[in-house]
Amino acid sequence: MRPEILFPLFAPAASLKGIGPKIAPLVERAAGPLVRDLAFLCPQGVIERKRITVQAAQDGLVQTLVVRIDAHLPPSRRGAPWRIRTLDETGFLFLTWFKGGGPHLETQHPPGAARAVSGKLERFGIEAQIAHPDYLLDAGRLDDIPLIEAVYGTTAGLPSRTLRRLALEALIKTPDLAEWQDPAWLARKGWLGWRAALERLHDPKTVADMDIAAPQRQRLAYDELLAHQLAMAQRKAARRREAAPIIPASPVSDALQAALPFRLTGAQNRSLSEIRGDLLVGERMSRLVQGDVGSGKTVVAMLAMADVAASGGQSALMAPTEILARQHFETLSAPLAAQGLSVMLLTGRDKGAGRAEKLRALASGAVDILVGTHALFQDDVVYARLDLAVIDEQHRFGVAERRRLQDKGASVHLLAMSATPIPRTLELTQYGELDVSRIDEKPPGRTPVATRAVPLPRIGEIVQRLKTVVASGAQAFWICPLVAESELMDLAAAEARAADLRQHMGPRVGLVHGQMPPAEKDAVMQAFTEGKVSVLVATTVVEVGVNVPNASIMVIEQAERFGLAQLHQLRGRVGRGVRESSCVLLYDPPLSKTGEARLDILRKSDDGFEIAERDLALRGGGDPLGLKQSGFPAYRFADPIAHKDLISAAADDARLILARDPGLNSPRGQAVRVLCEIFDWQAALGLTDAG
Repeated sequence: MRPEILFPLFAPAASLKGIGPKIAPLVERAAGPLVRDLAFLCPQGVIERKRITVQAAQDGLVQTLVVRIDAHLPPSRRGAPWRIRTLDETGFLFLTWFKGGGPHLETQHPPGAARAVSGKLERFGIEAQIAHPDYLLDAGRLDDIPLIEAVYGTTAGLPSRTLRRLALEALIKTPDLAEWQDPAWLARKGWLGWRAALERLHDPKTVADMDIAAPQRQRLAYDELLAHQLAMAQRKAARRREAAPIIPASPVSDALQAALPFRLTGAQNRSLSEIRGDLLVGERMSRLVQGDVGSGKTVVAMLAMADVAASGGQSALMAPTEILARQHFETLSAPLAAQGLSVMLLTGRDKGAGRAEKLRALASGAVDILVGTHALFQDDVVYARLDLAVIDEQHRFGVAERRRLQDKGASVHLLAMSATPIPRTLELTQYGELDVSRIDEKPPGRTPVATRAVPLPRIGEIVQRLKTVVASGAQAFWICPLVAESELMDLAAAEARAADLRQHMGPRVGLVHGQMPPAEKDAVMQAFTEGKVSVLVATTVVEVGVNVPNASIMVIEQAERFGLAQLHQLRGRVGRGVRESSCVLLYDPPLSKTGEARLDILRKSDDGFEIAERDLALRGGGDPLGLKQSGFPAYRFADPIAHKDLISAAADDARLILARDPGLNSPRGQAVRVLCEIFDWQAALGLTDAG
């Protein structure tokens, strides 16, 4: 039940003065449907309105002047502007209206009247002019023109000043609330109270007040982060209260591990121990295994699935593409079968009697481990006893899809895997509800990949070098750039590159792209895996994660267009065999300083976690769009980059609050409840425990 004190904030925005039926949809588009949404609308910048004389006014700046109306100059011809000549003791200033001017201006601002005017001043020769002034008031109301004015993102039909006025109206409705932050923490940070911070956000006193690192913005960001971390911690605690099958470590899994042709790394052993610890306590596991390309996440999952099978349960491993599902099936089948465990593959390609037979085997319990794609959670797929869902590249699935797989059993344990390393502080915002294991070591025997950046004009040299190396039996990937928001244009570029390479190297150049029929795509990938195709040209829309140990060269065309994580992922497709491996980053010169730095990071490091940390440092603050596109929460005040130091603090604070006061019944706990209601993260987190 929402506290009554918050009712004004959760009232419809249309209840505010000045929001009628026409403007209400625009306000909802710009901010949201509630009074709270306007109060939480962050300004995009500021206008500094310096008070100046005509003579001292600077061209191109927004300035405020006190003048006297000298004369009105109506348009001399149709389409000409209405002008008012004004003056102060230092010179003349012309006010111009190209539309909306007229005799009413003469009535409102008669000659001789003293006026305060503000707007962008421009000089044309010796003439100073302000077109369509932002303010034109009686001189006695000079102080009504703010020296510093917050500017808001505009929507067609809703200018910034209207949004500012409505945000200030919403602020009037915002109640004073009991402090939920720790007093010692507040004193240490020197932050304002919550409502005072909101007031300063909308009514800045200096340009510095608008900085993302300004104290009031930090205060509001921390409140938001704390509410989010509390919501995730509460849901994690609730999930842990759910009874789930107890699955002990098994001799079958130990025998499977002993039969492996390699020893697990320390990080793999640590992750396996953490998973087994979760499976043993009788509470539902939700764990993310985060590891670099080739770090051995699948082996760890395989050993956990063997434990589940030995205890009488079933596991499902879901991959985002059929190619990856088949790769997992081929990797798992032989070692698991050697221990007497049954593994089956189910994809959308299974039809008719063959599919029906597979489903019967699954429902009877004859299948221990089912590997596949979205086919694993279709309505007619019934498991005898699904105890563990393993989701590979979990960010590639929607939350509802992950949930549908878990719903195929009772209190199904979740093991998600991600090959995109992210910094710890950002883990907390993206995966704070999951327990996280890091595999931050690579198995021995991985061949280092020599990485170098080469300008595109030297592409001919690369092609010739590639021709020589391929003649010796090596294989290569050639990744084409994302050239436009159109898959067709990307495809055209890839087809042109494949045709060009065939001219130099002959017919053993394959092409895969997102518009190919699955069977045709699989045939090309299979030919590449078997060595019948020497060079595989691919667009970025296709998964090229097949394991081809003989592939030792990765060429990425126009590498500056890719994200660092994506480049690192692509590079990880080579260096899996005994051949010396290399990655060529073809770039279109000249590179920006940031572009140079990004490619340099990749050249010098092959540690995905280090690359992620340095990528974060390079981005700096103010890049929430890129984060949102990567699945990060849609924060209102917090920027996960600029405020990354606050994320860990908020996570620690949330854990401490709930450890001391699980029911949030203390005075601070009651205030914290109000904080959680304000941000309403619980509603947004309805399905995130699905991974």
